[in-house]
Amino acid sequence: MTNTSIKELQHLLLENMDATLNRSGVSGTRLAFRLAELAKIGLTEENGSYRIGYSLEEKAAKELVANWMEEAGLKVRTDSAGNVFGRLAGRQDHMPSILSGSHVDSVPNGGHFDGPLGVLAALEVVEAWKETGYQPEFPYEVVIFSDEEGARFNGGLTGSRAVVGDIDMEKQVTLMDLNGDDFTTVIKNYGLAAESFTDASRDLATIKAYIEVHIEQGKVLEKANVPVGVVTGIAGPLWLKISIIGEAGHAGNTPMIGRKDALVAAGEFIAAIPLLPSTVSDSAVATIGKVEVHPNGVNVIPGKVDLYVDVRDIYTDTVEQLVEAILAKAKEITQKYEITFDYEQTLKVDPFLVKETLIETLTKAVEKEGIKPVYLPSGAGHDAMILGRYIPTAMIFARSKNGVSHNPLEWTSLSDCLHAVHVLKNAIEKLNENN
Repeated sequence: MTNTSIKELQHLLLENMDATLNRSGVSGTRLAFRLAELAKIGLTEENGSYRIGYSLEEKAAKELVANWMEEAGLKVRTDSAGNVFGRLAGRQDHMPSILSGSHVDSVPNGGHFDGPLGVLAALEVVEAWKETGYQPEFPYEVVIFSDEEGARFNGGLTGSRAVVGDIDMEKQVTLMDLNGDDFTTVIKNYGLAAESFTDASRDLATIKAYIEVHIEQGKVLEKANVPVGVVTGIAGPLWLKISIIGEAGHAGNTPMIGRKDALVAAGEFIAAIPLLPSTVSDSAVATIGKVEVHPNGVNVIPGKVDLYVDVRDIYTDTVEQLVEAILAKAKEITQKYEITFDYEQTLKVDPFLVKETLIETLTKAVEKEGIKPVYLPSGAGHDAMILGRYIPTAMIFARSKNGVSHNPLEWTSLSDCLHAVHVLKNAIEKLNENN
């Protein structure tokens, strides 16, 4: 995407904006400009974003937003996991902070709204308060979490896990990225150190609540024809790395009978996965989104295939049942082909349910905007899910066009983005009334 195309993005955002949403200090022009400026960093030929975790692109995006934070009057700091915090003093500045934000890293060739909208919405609240002369009762922090997507190390939610103290460094330093670089090397090149990484762990008593704005990544709000929704819970992701192990051989000299082709077995396994979620739950899902074939030669029978399975549901017990079904299917298929398999769990995050008191707060914030509340779960994992295990946490979804996400076609109208900003602002101001 060229700079001309980026200007077009800004123009398209502003083109059909509801001008009545430019109120209470909130500016659609400013939000559109900032979304477009962030989109310049890590642009792909397909007009998408490539800012994987702990890349120089992610760092550049953080630095750009940090500059905007400072211009808005926030005190900015970066912790030892690369998370960025911009703090606005409250009237009772000794009290715990209310946090809002998201991430700026992306999947390879992702969109321009997943993550950045949450960060910029949180910052837009500060800008609105600055213009209207409002000072919150409690300190307010805009946060950018590191490596939420997990595209680099097949894990994710790294920054938020570091903040709550859920990083196992013995395991973390063994991770290898898509280029074969280990975690220690990657973050050293980024400007961090493995030795101090867990210093990012924060006293969670210093946080009153966390609210995250995010695009829906689904079609519920679009079908309901409403711009924003209240999230009731988040389905925790569980990732499995399943290795199907056969026997490599010459593609020309090895007879078809008796081959132990790992890829043939993997193909049957892949085809079986879509049939399993419905056996445990109506809301469960499972996806194989990454496959690595070894030795990956045109004239070599594949001796090993690594498959990465993403399993999700909003209930812990059904996630466990689905994992059992997946492993049973792997065993069945590999036994059929007289080969073997092994597996490891690379990520597990428990599902998270939003507390009723926060749902009520968001409901009032939505109704204040004249919008009928729509309640929906999130099938995708978010930093909110990590913080929600320890502190009061909630999420606001903004409508996604056609439900598309993790794709250059990802789109949320500027009007819907602004509705989300106003709802977030209303909710945070409501929390400031509750001592």
